[in-house]
Amino acid sequence: MGRVLAVCGLPGSGKGEFAAVLQRSKIPILSMGDMVRAEVSRLGLEESPDIFGKIAAQLRSEFGDDVLAKRLCDAVDELLEDNELILIEGLRGTAEFDLFYSRWGDTFSTIAITASMEVRFQRIQSRGRSEDGDYAAFEVREKRETGWGLDKLIETADIVLPNDSNLEDFYTLCENWLEQFSNS
Repeated sequence: MGRVLAVCGLPGSGKGEFAAVLQRSKIPILSMGDMVRAEVSRLGLEESPDIFGKIAAQLRSEFGDDVLAKRLCDAVDELLEDNELILIEGLRGTAEFDLFYSRWGDTFSTIAITASMEVRFQRIQSRGRSEDGDYAAFEVREKRETGWGLDKLIETADIVLPNDSNLEDFYTLCENWLEQFSNS
């Protein structure tokens, strides 16, 4: 059986950049954030910094904290039939972790991407996503996601990659890590 890796990190830490490195190596990526963005689109809501968080919280409230994980598991299993490694981008809660670990056991690992708050906010300001806003919105988002247990996931991750440097250095770090991980 292949392995499942879930990447977590606070907003702007570099989860998407990490996923881009793996995608260049032909590793399938499933994004939990894309699932929330799709729900916002399905509902016909105008994209704004607060709407994505509201919809994510509403889904969790209505269907349970592991709702996104439940919706993703079958797709991961299907991809595992033909791939040695699958990446779940955007693990944010302990309920999601618990479901993934119960499903895949020791073939499931977590990786945390870390960066300082100042660096992360600067990145968020420059990337121009509709879910990003000003510093107050950044703080609200961070509080919401740590409330789901993201801070605990980062603390207990199997692997931690720091990302306070430039993008080129981070890509090199990710590529070196992937080579070691693939050979283990």
